Amino acid sequence: MGIDVKLDMQAIKALEEAARLSALSTMEQLHTDLVSAQTMPFDTGDMQNNQTFVDQTEEGAVLVTGSPQARRLYYHPEYNFQHGHNANAGAAWLDPYISGDKSDFVQKAFTAEFKKKAGV
Repeated sequence: MGIDVKLDMQAIKALEEAARLSALSTMEQLHTDLVSAQTMPFDTGDMQNNQTFVDQTEEGAVLVTGSPQARRLYYHPEYNFQHGHNANAGAAWLDPYISGDKSDFVQKAFTAEFKKKAGV
């Protein structure tokens, strides 16, 4: 008894490309939602508006905050954050997306984008 498996490499590549593009779009949506939530510390706006960006990788995309103060601000909730520009500014601004009320945001956004781009 033999089994003959034939893979449609063109279809597989199309699905891989759809996944990569969906990841990029999802990270852009995450960045937009993060800015609109007004949770990042904001003094001059450089960290939020210029130093936080989506970096495209071979596998997909990642959200990067490249400013030198980002790590210090993220892990120190005891700091007195300004609320003039971002009303909800504080530390751990990604926690709602990791384990909080928006923890399904990335999965839902990716699924919706993948369905559109893959045509499924």
